[in-house]
Amino acid sequence: MFTVTLLTNPETPVLDRVTVESLRNAWGGGEVLWLHPGVAAEFPVPTLPANRWEVWQGLQTLRIDMAVQASEGRRKALLIADMDSTMIRQECIDELADEAGVGAFVAEITARAMNGDLEFEAALRDRVALLQGLPETVISRVLHDRITLMPGGPVLLATMKAHGAYAALVSGGFTAFTAAIAARLGFDEHRANTLLVRDARLTGTVANPILGKAAKLQALHEITARLGITPAMALAVGDGANDLPMLRAAGMGVALHAKPVVQAQCDIRINHGDLTALLYLQGYGQNDFTAA
Repeated sequence: MFTVTLLTNPETPVLDRVTVESLRNAWGGGEVLWLHPGVAAEFPVPTLPANRWEVWQGLQTLRIDMAVQASEGRRKALLIADMDSTMIRQECIDELADEAGVGAFVAEITARAMNGDLEFEAALRDRVALLQGLPETVISRVLHDRITLMPGGPVLLATMKAHGAYAALVSGGFTAFTAAIAARLGFDEHRANTLLVRDARLTGTVANPILGKAAKLQALHEITARLGITPAMALAVGDGANDLPMLRAAGMGVALHAKPVVQAQCDIRINHGDLTALLYLQGYGQNDFTAA
């Protein structure tokens, strides 16, 4: 048995009964369950629809996301999440680079690295080198003035943790930022790269080893083993090429507002919903949500 989930942005609810029931009828599905009126609904289907990607593409033009997944085991015991452009709206290194006067140049490199056009570790070293000499205090200023949470994140964390899940923030960014975001959102642990500082200024280097795509996958395996669960019981979310191994190894890998190369290799692609989409995908309804 499979479950079809349809959802959209809660700020602009456009999911209507006709759209949902027309698809249910076309695919011979079961009873529709509205998880959030106007925002999210699901129904079971007996087999995996052969034309699901054609339907997915058509729904995208209506600003509706769709996922089809096995019905069993949808609720996950681990949330393992990327940070930049996933749990927060920004890329921290781009914001630091803007403070250094090289924002546009670094942002272009970041975009290429996240789309898999550049090798992540080398691209990170090149970008960090341009931050040399910035006062360490710029980190707290960027956190306060420039960094904003992705909508739905606080409710996602609060709800999954209320239902017993463990949460890990695993970023190719920097510990100075993951520590603050993890504490703010309620993650149980965080992993990232460490910016090196000397005499209260950034040295333009990061500590070894660099946390890249291999380290994110390793984190998934290490954390699940420590918790006594399997990767199949994990929900991973990210947007960049360095997230792909983690996304593909998790039981539910979600490409959230992701780069094209990432979407192409993930079965669950959220382009319109916010982070509460990850709750709907697990079968949580609005009434199950825990306030942050």
